[in-house]
Amino acid sequence: MTQPDHVWRQIEELICRASRHVTLVAPFIKKPIFETVVTLVPASVERIHCVTRWTPAEVATGVSDPEIIELTMRDKRIHVSLCPPLHAKIYVADDRCLIGSANLTGKATGRVTHANFELLVETATAHPEVQRVLGQVRAAATDATAHLATLVRKQAQFLQANASTPSTEREAFPAPRWYPATRRPENLYTLYSGRGTFASAVETGILQDLALLNIPIGLGETEFNTAVRTQLNGMPELQKLQTGESLSSVELENAIAKHAGVSNALARRRTENIAAWLQHFDRYYTEVGMWKLRKGHELM
Repeated sequence: MTQPDHVWRQIEELICRASRHVTLVAPFIKKPIFETVVTLVPASVERIHCVTRWTPAEVATGVSDPEIIELTMRDKRIHVSLCPPLHAKIYVADDRCLIGSANLTGKATGRVTHANFELLVETATAHPEVQRVLGQVRAAATDATAHLATLVRKQAQFLQANASTPSTEREAFPAPRWYPATRRPENLYTLYSGRGTFASAVETGILQDLALLNIPIGLGETEFNTAVRTQLNGMPELQKLQTGESLSSVELENAIAKHAGVSNALARRRTENIAAWLQHFDRYYTEVGMWKLRKGHELM
């Protein structure tokens, strides 16, 4: 009968055989498991490259620990990258690797009770499909930083504090309905990318928006804007715009007040915020005097 920690034994055996480089690719990585893997890496290995992904909801459910970045301060061989579309699990030690379903978590590796049923198969690192995926990962990955790790943790804490029901590992995290809170949407990517800091009250609003949008850390500005635009266009109150019609501020306020059950004053504020976001992230403008949103370029 297969041992509960069979997957862990496979990883352990592979990593201990490394002599030059180790690459760990997994969407979900827990800090205790990562720390243990690092202790297995022989001293002869010059570089340990970890590729993962961080989203607020996944961090909130506990399947990923952005705190793995702390290990880069203790061991200069370690480099952490973020790859938002990542789903593959690949563990490389020189010319051999393991591929399959197992993340670097306790449940996936069998190092806790009630472990998952997982699969890892050893093959050559030079295998064409392995090289294809590693090439895609390298092209899409960006450097992780301590600042980004802190930001995604703060977003996860917001989701945990505002969830209507508790969540367990691997379940989709329940989040309250999202309406833009930030009045200056141009600040979103600045904070998201770690390129700027803001006053506490302003940062809180931006973090709230980022948390509820649940955009994975590490996107470029174009991809980030596309992700935000997609979620904006999906708001039920804005469906009229998707058919090419205009939408008045009164219509939008009434729709928000009805769907969200909020006061007229709050509905008006949310309407103003949505208009600002549509103008920043999409091709909408507000007709002067009529306060109607229309798709296209603003008339001069």
